[in-house]
Amino acid sequence: MTAFTDLFGIEHPIALAPMGGAAGGALAAAVSNGGGLGLLGAGSARDPAWVERELDLLTAGTTAPWGIGFQCWAAPPALVARTLERGPAAVMLAFGDPAPFLGAIRDSGARLIMMVTDVAETHRALEAGADVIVAQGTDAGGHGGSRGTIGFVPAVVDLAGPTPVLAAGGIADGRGLAAALALGASGVLLGTRFLASPEALQTPAAAKALLDGLGEDTERSSVLDIAHESGWPARWTGRALRTPFTDRWRDHEDALRADPDARRAFRAAEERGDPEAAVVWAGEGLDLISDLVPAADLVGTVAREAAFAAARLVRAFPSPDTEKHARGR
Repeated sequence: MTAFTDLFGIEHPIALAPMGGAAGGALAAAVSNGGGLGLLGAGSARDPAWVERELDLLTAGTTAPWGIGFQCWAAPPALVARTLERGPAAVMLAFGDPAPFLGAIRDSGARLIMMVTDVAETHRALEAGADVIVAQGTDAGGHGGSRGTIGFVPAVVDLAGPTPVLAAGGIADGRGLAAALALGASGVLLGTRFLASPEALQTPAAAKALLDGLGEDTERSSVLDIAHESGWPARWTGRALRTPFTDRWRDHEDALRADPDARRAFRAAEERGDPEAAVVWAGEGLDLISDLVPAADLVGTVAREAAFAAARLVRAFPSPDTEKHARGR
């Protein structure tokens, strides 16, 4: 048990990253049913009908605690307030000012989870009264910052004091969970690993790309955000599998911003399903993913792997009390 599992009354210290458009209701329900905390990926919530449909699937699919995640820079406060009527155990906020959402979240009784990518964001999350902080390293897929996971997580833990911290970024198996706990975290937030599950909202081609790809095949840049004209704040770049398009425009972002024809052509190719325009957000943990695993099973597998990893650590570094007891036998 950890402070995170105690807070939500769940079995395993594992949460689903609320990946916009990919972490739908079926995936979130499966993670919760497996003993973790499933978080629906509402993202910017620009499609309220999609959010409502996925919430219906989620609430019909589990009676265990679940939550939902939003991007502060784009989510409509009114829609966030409506989702709170569905009774989430937690709301996760990331990327931007949380102030417009805090009152409604607190009034609903939901726990506030805030994701941070640097020290300044960590201080703001603590000031906002976050119940849980997610320390996301640059290894993570999708949008994020520039801090390395292994150095950033313990820094956030030290700042957070009694507030539980989840580690995120490049973690894809139980060894990563055990490492996160050793760094002082109370659990992990997994994204890319759960993308490789049948419940994720992924095309077969994207699933295959995840299984075939390596961590070194990913890169963090703003090229895809510029091409999509998404409005993402430039301070948070996105990590995805490289493509001919990202190779073409790497280090030429200003030229892409000035070329509307190139942006339109990319989006048209994406809509046609052109593999060279496929966007697969993924983190550096890809090397550890070789098969599609049902999400509920994956939660248990990661937890068991972590237990084995922790046992190895205990054998390698027995406590003074353990050594004293062994000598006295």
